[in-house]
Parts: sequence; structure tokens; C-alpha cells
Amino acid sequence: MGGNAVSANVLGTIGTIFWCIQLVPQVIHNWKRKDCTGLPPLMMFLWSVCGVPFSVYFVCKDANIPIQVQPQLFTFFAGICWAQSLYYTPRDWALKKTVVVLVGTFIVFAGVECALIFPLRKIYQERGIEWPITLMGVLAAVLLAAGLIPPYLELWKRKGQVVGINFIFLGIDTLGATFSIFSLVAEGDGPDFDILGCVIYAVVLCLELGIFTSHVIWMIRFRKERKLAKAKLAEEEEDIETQTAAIDNVEQPQQTEDIEELPK
Repeated sequence: MGGNAVSANVLGTIGTIFWCIQLVPQVIHNWKRKDCTGLPPLMMFLWSVCGVPFSVYFVCKDANIPIQVQPQLFTFFAGICWAQSLYYTPRDWALKKTVVVLVGTFIVFAGVECALIFPLRKIYQERGIEWPITLMGVLAAVLLAAGLIPPYLELWKRKGQVVGINFIFLGIDTLGATFSIFSLVAEGDGPDFDILGCVIYAVVLCLELGIFTSHVIWMIRFRKERKLAKAKLAEEEEDIETQTAAIDNVEQPQQTEDIEELPK
């Protein structure tokens, strides 16, 4: 195995590790809040769907093993987040219905993926026909990009504020895309360079950086309003504490008096 192949596998493995755990913080975030407001279910569904052409493309192209594994894990965790967005409010699906729909969706994805990989890989490797594989890559990139459009609609409704999307998830996802690009760059140059594969990851990278940027701009634009809101909240909490202390002071003498009146 050449130096470039080793580097490609190492970088691809790092990218895969990031993409294995990227949605775990979001899953935990959803579970703790019991609410997926601000996390568009369409985003997670499209991301889960895109794993099918994503996998077909990289398997047929014989990319390094970590890169081939990524779409499977990506689809699984995106599907979990999609199911959470259906189960938790405001949609509030029944648990049994949510599990049945999720498992059924995964089974369909697996069937479609197998049905595409075997014939397309044979066509590509034996006949040298590339356009079906290229179509899979383009479809994956389009679905991946389309999945990030709903969050931008949410940003527009909230004047740029990010709600419901965990920033740890976004950060890990961004790192995963970055290392995956490095892996493909290390794997080959010239005619062997997988431009489309890099485009797929670059789409994710650019759109997620846009989400980060939007929230930073929102924080700068509304810093005075946020400061006033925090001050008002602190004042309200102080008033509540004062009222609670006053009530305690009133009730305490009464309790003492009642004790003193007990017969000896």
C-alpha cells in the first residue's frame, strides 16, 4: 500500500469517526429537550435518503473502506433524528408507529441500495460506463444540499437565530466533511482525483459554515436585546426570591405560635 493510500485511509477513518458520532449530540439534545422545534424533519429525512446514492457511488468507485462505511452510519443516525422529530412535539407520533415507520424505511433503503450496487458496479467496472455512477453522485450531492435548505428557512423565520440544532453536532459534522475531503485528495490526483466526491463533502461544509455564520451574525445584531432580556429575567428571578423569602418570614412566626399554644 502506497503512502498516499495509507494517508487516504487514515484521513478517511478520521472523517468516518467524526461522521459516526456527529449526530449523537443531536440525538441526546432532542431526547433531553423532548422537543424538536427548529430541527426540520425534512432535513433529516433527505439526509437519510441521500445515504443510498451516496453509498452506491462510493462502493462502485471502490473508494477506501472508511469512506464506503460512512453513508451507512450517516443514514442510520439521520434516520434516528428524523424519527425523533416525528415522535416529539409538535407532531407527537405514537412510539410504536414511529419505530415501525423507521424500521420499514431502513429496510426499503437497504433493498434499493443492493438493487443498485450490483448491476451498476458491474456496468462501471466491466464496461467502463460511468454516467450511472456519476448520476448517483450528483443525486447524493443534490439531496445532501436540499437537506440543508429547510434549516435556512428556519433561520429566515427566526432572523438568523439557530434553534433546535445542536452546535456540537454541526461542529463534528463539519470536521467529518473536512477530513473526508482530505482523504479523497490524498487518494489520487490527476485523472484519479474524485472531483464529484469532494463536491459532495464541500456542499455540506459550505452550507454548515453558513449556519454557524448566521447564528454569529444574529448574536451580534441582537446583542442589546439579549442583554436586556437577560437583565429582565434576572430581575424577575430576584423578585421571585424576595417574595418567597417574605412568605417564609410570615409563615415562620405563625408556626412558632402554633407550637407554643400546644397543651403541656
